[in-house]
Amino acid sequence: MNYSKELEVAKQAAKEAATIIREYAGKTSFDVKLKGKNDLVTDADVNSEKRIIKVIEEAFPDDHILAEESQAKASIPEGRIWIIDPIDGTTNFAHSFPVYCVSIALWENRQPKVGLVYEVANDELFTATEGGGAYLNEERIWISQNEDPSSSLIGTGFPYNNLNLVDNYLKLFKRMMEKTHGVRRPGSAAWDLCNVACGRFEGFYEYGLSAWDVAAGVLIIKEAGGVITDWKGEGDWLFGQRIIAGNASVHSFLMNEIRACFEEEELKG
Repeated sequence: MNYSKELEVAKQAAKEAATIIREYAGKTSFDVKLKGKNDLVTDADVNSEKRIIKVIEEAFPDDHILAEESQAKASIPEGRIWIIDPIDGTTNFAHSFPVYCVSIALWENRQPKVGLVYEVANDELFTATEGGGAYLNEERIWISQNEDPSSSLIGTGFPYNNLNLVDNYLKLFKRMMEKTHGVRRPGSAAWDLCNVACGRFEGFYEYGLSAWDVAAGVLIIKEAGGVITDWKGEGDWLFGQRIIAGNASVHSFLMNEIRACFEEEELKG
């Protein structure tokens, strides 16, 4: 099936959401609330999500929607569902730190079909459709072909509300510092995944993630030639909260390093 219409609708929704986000970014103050420990939501999140949902529902009224701020669920149904994060990187946005993204994915029968991540501050639009390749601002992108961990740049994220595994995570972080060119933590998992897809990062790992953080970015990586699994090397990454991404060699390296720092029961959410 050709998903060109769905992709164009996602682009329209993302651009309209970005207009709202930029309006809030230009204000001296806006409402910021706590959903949980260190888990922020702003007026921009809520209103951009409403706009995205409106655009999608007008085009595809029969589709399901899973959105971070309004319609969170623990699973996805058969059929078509749009998985939306109106601002991935809300803490960055609330502090005027310029990495925050709109993430929109279409899944059909529990498989990703369309992925879009729009990094608003730098106007970077990452897109992919199943079998159609991955793109950055309409230019085809590919994962890095560097298979040597020692010369690789790795992306990660730090847990913000589940700190039970922090000691293990810091042990892993130290190993990454010792064994790679460096580690970066921009603060938006959706953008991190896209950085793997376009070859800026050779690999990425994180735990504590939600479906809307990764649903779009993983398809972009797959279409760019990358590998995605959970920490056990399996496919439970959408709701499993743990993810490893990269080219095949660096993915394998990251999985081995994670296994060296975590107990078997800690590899799954």
